[in-house]
Amino acid sequence: MKLGAGFPMGPLELADFTGLDTKKYILNIMLEKTGLSVFRPIDLLDRLVSEGKVGRKGGEGFYKYS
Repeated sequence: MKLGAGFPMGPLELADFTGLDTKKYILNIMLEKTGLSVFRPIDLLDRLVSEGKVGRKGGEGFYKYS
């Protein structure tokens, strides 16, 4: 997305930036309110959050941060 579309960051980097735990929380609320399965968090997101890999603020998410 950065190179092809010129966005400042790609979708996984944006997820890490906002926090995977925050993203999971929002998806669960949207699922609860709408009942649409499109908002069900994927297994990878559940696993990363349960392992404490919440993104940039935790030092690791989809990417590792020093």
